Amino acid sequence: MNVKVQENNDKVLKFSIDGIRESHANALRRAAINSVKTFAIDSITFYENTSPMFDEYIAHRIGLVPLITPSSGYRDDDEILFTAEATGPITVYSKDLQSTDKEVRVASEGIPIIKLGTGQRLRIECKARMGTASKHAKFQPGLIALEPTDDNSFNFYVESFGQMPPKEIINKACDTIKERIKEVAKVAKKL
Repeated sequence: MNVKVQENNDKVLKFSIDGIRESHANALRRAAINSVKTFAIDSITFYENTSPMFDEYIAHRIGLVPLITPSSGYRDDDEILFTAEATGPITVYSKDLQSTDKEVRVASEGIPIIKLGTGQRLRIECKARMGTASKHAKFQPGLIALEPTDDNSFNFYVESFGQMPPKEIINKACDTIKERIKEVAKVAKKL
């Protein structure tokens, strides 16, 4: 197997792999999309919303805001609290979601959430939890594409949504695949 990296930065990773089967390349792509754990806002309490938008609409928009997910130090059951309070006229952006944790915070500060008119208020409390895209798309860490080039040769394109660098997405996907193989091996030994 031969891996060649064409581009590697905080947003994009492009690489090619020679000498693997299509099923293995696709397993890596699917694990990167569905099995990498990230933080996302999973529940919101609305204390005040006098905007013309329904709570559910605002909650959906906030849930899709990518959150920086540190590589270690957090458990699956950890909850990170975010708060936001605003009075119009103003546009509420993702940067207005204030985290109680210095490491888990919004990945992009310029995402518009809602525009409040004069005197309209929004006051909310949000909880971010760890999850995978197999539970909900808001946990997906990025876009991962696979292109066959020749026999047993593939180009990968990984674009991060900002939760973690694309290299980390691939590394975590590989770790997930290794863990699943170990589980299958344990079961197979008992047969």
